[in-house]
Amino acid sequence: MLAVHFDKPGGPENLYLKEVAKPSPAEGEVLLKVAASALNRADLLQRQGQYAPPPGASSILGLEASGHIAELGPACQGHWKIGDPAMVLLPGGGQAQYVTAPEEFLMPIPAGMTLSQAAAIPEAWLTAFQLLHLVGNVQAGETVLIHAGSSGVGTAAIQLARMAGAIPLVTAGSQHKLQIAEKLGAAAGFNYKEEDFSEATLKFTKGAGVNLILDCIGGSYWEKNVNCLALDGRWILYGLMGGTDVSGPLFSKLLFKRGSLITTLLRSRDKKYKQRLVEAFTEQVLPHFSTESPQRLLPVLDRVYPVTAIQEAHAYMESNKNVGKIVLELPQ
Repeated sequence: MLAVHFDKPGGPENLYLKEVAKPSPAEGEVLLKVAASALNRADLLQRQGQYAPPPGASSILGLEASGHIAELGPACQGHWKIGDPAMVLLPGGGQAQYVTAPEEFLMPIPAGMTLSQAAAIPEAWLTAFQLLHLVGNVQAGETVLIHAGSSGVGTAAIQLARMAGAIPLVTAGSQHKLQIAEKLGAAAGFNYKEEDFSEATLKFTKGAGVNLILDCIGGSYWEKNVNCLALDGRWILYGLMGGTDVSGPLFSKLLFKRGSLITTLLRSRDKKYKQRLVEAFTEQVLPHFSTESPQRLLPVLDRVYPVTAIQEAHAYMESNKNVGKIVLELPQ
């Protein structure tokens, strides 16, 4: 099969398609013939040599995919049949013509949705669902500040926060990105290049601050985050795009707010956790993607590339211009 490959860590120019062995499904696994996969920041970090796949995972890039079931491994429980369309959360391996996964990580594709749209759901939406519900314990009426509000996770979190009865606020780096976020349901958006998002957040909340912050930036935002966190607020850190270092009185400021700083990753979680997450998401959220749902949820796609343009797709994500997901289509 063809798969995205790089021989040594570095820039997008190191990526190419290579013929590799097709995987075989182990016990309780299925083999998916991949129609589409989507790019995530983790792919960029792995390509740069900064984020190794978890032990036992494929070294091929790709944390999500959609396609059709090609083969069932031994001891599968019979939920899936050969030929069924499905989308899947992966620890790696999605950017190839075939990928194996535990059958519990697969989800049905909602009615009226294309395979390319479906490929944009698993990693981003399960991350947003995990951040808001499993980790952040979001409640109706709470305010949620979502950094990188126009990213894949950001556009999902806005819609899921609204669905939970919370009030989503976002930060982004352009007017265009803020407009899209507001169309998706953000109550307000702040351009971090032009204003202090912390002060703008305090103004919006009439000085109370936000109950929950979803933060993929890290280091460079710590002071502003603590400043606009409400008393007893939860600050969820799930990425470090703004650096790893903190200098200054973080602890005293956080203690003064009685704030919780909680860190989380999805890729390295164990099978049971991911299984529970996929089950809860399939039950509570997936029905809202179908065309009939009154509270319809939408995966936001920015660009769709053929996988042969993998270098271009990585360079585009690195330019931070995308609003929503960047999808890769595999040759059929």
